[in-house]
Amino acid sequence: MVSAVGTNDHEIVIVGGGIVGLATALALHMKGVESLVLERSETLRAAGATIAIFANGWRCLDQLGVGEKLREKAALLKGTRDLMLYDNTIRDQPNGNVEQRCVKRSDLIKTLAEGLSSESIRFNSRVVAVEIDDSTSYPVVHLDDGNLIHAKILIGCDGAHSLVAENLGFGPAKFSGLVGIRGLTTFAEPHGFPNEFYRFRGRGSFVGRTPIDDHVVSWFLARPKLPGDSEIMDDPELMRDSTAKLVKELSVPSHIVEIVKNCDLETLSYTSIRYKTPWDLLVGSFRKGTITVAGDSMHVMGPYLQQGGATGLEDAVVLGRCLADGLQMNVKDRNGKIWREGVEMALDKYVKERRMRIFMLSLQSYLFGAMAMASSKHVKLAILIAMMILFGHRLSHTRYDCGKL
Repeated sequence: MVSAVGTNDHEIVIVGGGIVGLATALALHMKGVESLVLERSETLRAAGATIAIFANGWRCLDQLGVGEKLREKAALLKGTRDLMLYDNTIRDQPNGNVEQRCVKRSDLIKTLAEGLSSESIRFNSRVVAVEIDDSTSYPVVHLDDGNLIHAKILIGCDGAHSLVAENLGFGPAKFSGLVGIRGLTTFAEPHGFPNEFYRFRGRGSFVGRTPIDDHVVSWFLARPKLPGDSEIMDDPELMRDSTAKLVKELSVPSHIVEIVKNCDLETLSYTSIRYKTPWDLLVGSFRKGTITVAGDSMHVMGPYLQQGGATGLEDAVVLGRCLADGLQMNVKDRNGKIWREGVEMALDKYVKERRMRIFMLSLQSYLFGAMAMASSKHVKLAILIAMMILFGHRLSHTRYDCGKL
């Protein structure tokens, strides 16, 4: 038990000031409900260079009032070009009328935060424990400086290693065996690359590049974890050099190697790719009392569908809508039993609305990852047929509309 240096009371506390935490706070703010976001860093942070957002995510950003502003900073992508490294075949997959753009995470984070008051985000607030107060049955958040925060409603947006999800009974997310390295490269002159997601697959790795605008390109490498990774995680130059060497060994086009070699070091990030199994999402409890979760805390999945960010934005909109509606019931009786029951019903409505959506996305991502990593062509074909039967068109999931805020 952490001793209390000071105690604060807040009606709604959101743990995590990343994309989903800020989006949830903004959704509530737009419904006239204020919250406190606890962010462990000293400033806004944006781990990872960029985030791909399809149409379902842009609908959410429009509901949050920031869609048009962010569209000005991101190129519209026309589709995906896949180069299979093991047989040198190329497959073009146009997006048709489905909107897809790649946005700098820093732009997205900053834009979401601009819609909130400065008092809404408390920095240097590292959460070390979450418990339930025996006397009130409401959550208590313990910070590393010894302070306690009493909340009537607690929302965990604290990522794959979520302490809030742990309080709900979830174990840690599983490690996929892959790590992701991402970065941005800025060109002095227009790079001339077409507006498409260009991806190379094979030999257990994925390499890709996406233009952000005429001068900036986003790139990534997903590969198996290596014994020397601990040495490069905190050294951008080592990370760049080792990544360029590995990409070159994959025999991808030489311009990809040059993009990595000339990347902006401050944009480099290294992450372990984790996931929660579809069956965990199908049966797991996402609400205990007045505690719930959203984003990766709820449904971290592999990057194969590029839906992690957009799905988190869906969570924010649905949670903001359900919770705001629930809070309108018996608004004058903030400490009463009926008010609490109204909150719990609102959170249950949110969970019910999200469960099958995230289960199906997680299942699709899980199967896609299994297909990509399988060595047998027969296994690949079997998984592909199963995915076609279960999900239809490869972009059908991006047409989902979670509704108005």
